[in-house]
Amino acid sequence: MRKFLDRIYLAAAGLAALCVLAICVLMIGQSILREFGVATGATNDFVAWLCAAAAFLAMAHAFKHGDFVRVTLLLEKLAPGPRRAFEVVSLVIACFAIGYLAFWATRFTYESWQFKDMSNGLVAVPLWIPQVTFVVGAWLFFIAVLDEMVLVLRGNRPTYVTSVEERHAHGDFSADL
Repeated sequence: MRKFLDRIYLAAAGLAALCVLAICVLMIGQSILREFGVATGATNDFVAWLCAAAAFLAMAHAFKHGDFVRVTLLLEKLAPGPRRAFEVVSLVIACFAIGYLAFWATRFTYESWQFKDMSNGLVAVPLWIPQVTFVVGAWLFFIAVLDEMVLVLRGNRPTYVTSVEERHAHGDFSADL
């Protein structure tokens, strides 16, 4: 199961990277076409959807690898026992918050599909299509947090902590800037 989940997180991060590449291509293409007098108004809608897709699809992978913003000042000062308890409480709260987000993202997207909502831009796109990336990203993030909670409850150290420590051991402090 571990390898399967890690592959899912990595695949979602790969899709997020492709979204960023698509944003780059669209923006450069828009700039070039604008010089030739070609109207590219719909590009902004697609770039906005790709930005949201990139952000949500990358969340699980970023979280698992310690690239998410975390306040560790307090955690670093605690003894191992209280630190573990604090991690568990934090992960339980995060599970509820992200589960809530995932539930309502799913319901919101379902309603967009049910009511056949269309985008307002120059190109009419069913809104549920770009919203699916929000749903998938939110559920993957929920699974990643739940995954970490199970690891910590079993007595293991959080993956996001060990990932950061491994990077620091190799002299990589780039994420800490």
